[in-house]
Amino acid sequence: MRNRKFSWKRFGKRLLYTGLVFVGLLLIGFIYLYCVAIDYPPKPADLSSLQLQRKQPSPGFYTINNNWFRKSKSGLFEMYVEGKPFERGVINGKLSKELVVNQEVYFTDQINKIIPSKSYLSFLKYFIAWFNRDLAKNVSEEYKEEIYGISKSASDKYQYIGSNYQRILNYHAAHDIGHALQSMALVGCTSFGTWNDRSADGTMIVGRNFDFYVGDNFAHDKIVAFFSPSEGHKFMTITWGGFVGAVSGMNEKGLSVTINADKTNIPSGSATPVSLVAREILQYAKNIKEAITIAKKRKMFVSESFLVASAEDNKAVVIEKTPDTLDVYDPRQNYIVCANHFQSKGLAHSKENLVQLSNSASPYRYQRLMELLNAEGKNTVQKTVDILRNRHGLHGEDIGMGNEKALNQLIAHHSVVFEPQKLLVWVSTSPWQLGQFVAYDLKKIFAMKGMQTDREIMDTALTIKPDTFLNTRAYRNFITYRTLKQKAFDGEEINPDSVVASNPQFYHAYVIAGDYSFKHNEYKKALGYYKTALTKVIATVNEENYIKKQVEKCTKKVSS
Repeated sequence: MRNRKFSWKRFGKRLLYTGLVFVGLLLIGFIYLYCVAIDYPPKPADLSSLQLQRKQPSPGFYTINNNWFRKSKSGLFEMYVEGKPFERGVINGKLSKELVVNQEVYFTDQINKIIPSKSYLSFLKYFIAWFNRDLAKNVSEEYKEEIYGISKSASDKYQYIGSNYQRILNYHAAHDIGHALQSMALVGCTSFGTWNDRSADGTMIVGRNFDFYVGDNFAHDKIVAFFSPSEGHKFMTITWGGFVGAVSGMNEKGLSVTINADKTNIPSGSATPVSLVAREILQYAKNIKEAITIAKKRKMFVSESFLVASAEDNKAVVIEKTPDTLDVYDPRQNYIVCANHFQSKGLAHSKENLVQLSNSASPYRYQRLMELLNAEGKNTVQKTVDILRNRHGLHGEDIGMGNEKALNQLIAHHSVVFEPQKLLVWVSTSPWQLGQFVAYDLKKIFAMKGMQTDREIMDTALTIKPDTFLNTRAYRNFITYRTLKQKAFDGEEINPDSVVASNPQFYHAYVIAGDYSFKHNEYKKALGYYKTALTKVIATVNEENYIKKQVEKCTKKVSS
């Protein structure tokens, strides 16, 4: 009995010690999470810009010294900012304060739709902080100061997510995190360029669709921003409130940069956001060699392609970068095409890239782009816009409106055309790339060195007309399709036959109808929709596999 009593006592002590260790580890974990969640903003030497106040010389036109912000009659917002990093950020935030606040509202509204629990969002704050624990270490002091300056104009409404600085900084990695976590269903951008004998006048032309979708509101308030930094080159980007990175842009030296996502594994932590690497190239590189040097020195945590076109080099290349390596695709011909897969010798045969080629819409889109480039003679700006607007599949097949295999997926945040040697830029207006393409002459805009009276700065003589598709019944049907799709997503009642009637060649219309019928236990009807979907051009292998599994489920339900 004694030995038995002693063993139970020893067991109890061990259990107590184990519990204390467990609690201790939890406590250490929470302390660590709390510590990494605390932001340590930079300490700019000069804070005097915080005292600056924006003026409103006329309705909707704001100025701070030489800096200005306005809304063009095209619907695009336009902004000019100059100065040192923190000063630029403060002025940017003050001039576009309403857009900085609104973009965060749009962003968090999307998150709240997916995660309605505030307690879970609070936990998520610590998770993101842990994931981004090395983010600040991988962002230059210059861009941290600029982001810190903008954060002074952010709303205090979202302190439960993090401080203003912490949130704005983390949002710059949102694209990368979303890209990594959604790489199994990557929605892809497309870019291309021509020069010498492939362009009608021999000069370089670069076009791109930025198919990044975070809701209609997010894409509504686009900013065409012009920067004159205290160090580096003057440059322009197409951006949004609170964002200092670059996804599409060109500098005064005639060097343009656009980014295209590639297949990547889920990373264990963050590094330098892709958009800040692109921004650094725009600000500090005047040719391809300097762009490669900048890309090499930055560690990224996702895989990305940077299409860099250079007036000085009179050509374009794709800098292909993964978390581990970098290679350059030089076509050594007078055109270049970039979708969402690698093409360089060093990365084309990587495991991740082979999966991307097998499972994604990227190679199909690449082939369609080549088909269009080779048709109808040499390239022009108008032809580039026509290609970016093209909604059809290979050989002009109707593959449904909104198909990821099309160059124009009808989701683009923006579409843009660059002529680097002429320093001309054309930016699309809503909806997507279907509105007019507004032209900007960078030489004229940077020569202005500010503006005190509101006026249009676009070059109206070079404006490209809206797509005639906007005036068709097909377009109206697509708007109906989008409305019904959103209702289905929100759990509202819809007529599944109306969904397929609004977009009859699109496989996903039948998937929506099938999913709705399946949810309402109408298995025979759902089976018919799914089977029809399999006869259409499906964007990805994952989606095709999903439809096939649904067919199996419905077949079992119908036969039971």
